[in-house]
Amino acid sequence: MPTELEELVEFLHHGNTEVRQIAAENLVGYSTAQPEIFKTDRLTPVKDLKLLIKDYPAIAKNALAILVNISADGHILKGLAEDDAFLESLLLRMTSDREPNANEMAMLLANLAKSDSITRLLQLKRDVPKSLSKSSNALDQLMDCFVKGAEGRYNKHADYDYLAYFFADMAKHADGRQYFVTPRQDDSDIIPLTKLIVFTEHKSVVRRRGVASTIKNVAFNVPSHAKLMSSTDVNILPYLLLPLMGSEDYSDKDMDGMLDECQLLPPDKERERDAQIIVTHLETLLLLTTNREGRDVLRGVKTYPIVRELHLKVDDESVREGCDRLVQVLMRGEEGEEEGENKVEEIDEDEQIIEVL
Repeated sequence: MPTELEELVEFLHHGNTEVRQIAAENLVGYSTAQPEIFKTDRLTPVKDLKLLIKDYPAIAKNALAILVNISADGHILKGLAEDDAFLESLLLRMTSDREPNANEMAMLLANLAKSDSITRLLQLKRDVPKSLSKSSNALDQLMDCFVKGAEGRYNKHADYDYLAYFFADMAKHADGRQYFVTPRQDDSDIIPLTKLIVFTEHKSVVRRRGVASTIKNVAFNVPSHAKLMSSTDVNILPYLLLPLMGSEDYSDKDMDGMLDECQLLPPDKERERDAQIIVTHLETLLLLTTNREGRDVLRGVKTYPIVRELHLKVDDESVREGCDRLVQVLMRGEEGEEEGENKVEEIDEDEQIIEVL
């Protein structure tokens, strides 16, 4: 005989709406405590949950919560991510300006991006949601959700913040990195990454974390570094450096060459408070030092004084280690330089970081 829990799972496809609602609501907790109950009978419960995202909003919300939790299982993830019909069902609803569970769907899509098969969205063509986008490309449409939908501006029920994590995973793939630095013909030749970098100081920590990780993953594509740092292309540097800065004053010498956006900041300017995000930005800057040109650019825009102040002001070991790694690269002498050209001095006997003069 099936246990009471197994019977409850079977009620997910019951013909009575109230029974389905009770079953879905009560099973949310078990999706983290006993996720294996959803793998019975050749994943029939998962198939039921896929259908329930089309059900009444309250039922769909619980079904999505369960799917988010159990998608950590590799077998379930594969069944979700490789199901074209299910993926289209998600996209259809996410791109609607009236979908009440769009945030939950964004969370699920972010989990599905752990599967390599989700990269097919880079080429997927679908109907254009005219109130949202001009493009038939699925990823373009999700970008529009993220940008236009921030803070509920497109769909009052959603902010789409979790799509930032989806983009970060897409950027782990070579084709994904290329997408983010390639002008989109369907969107006035705008480079997609330029739409994301403006959120590095957004109030949502979820959005900031995901965008920071996306930028870092894109920066693994070394041939794109010149485009990323060029002020006439992506212009990424202000959006990496400003989150590292507070309201500190810099000497005229420090400011000579510093980006305009980084000078004369207001007295209420706050530094990024999340250490994980700061470390991610430092790692991106380190990636941009891969070649000589990148190192010269970062030296020229006075990255060092900014990192020096960051090291002094933030009491976090991972941040200080990230600062030290970046400074070691920036202070290192280059082939062909005369001895003493990059003289190193201690800035304070109690501090580990050093200054490049």
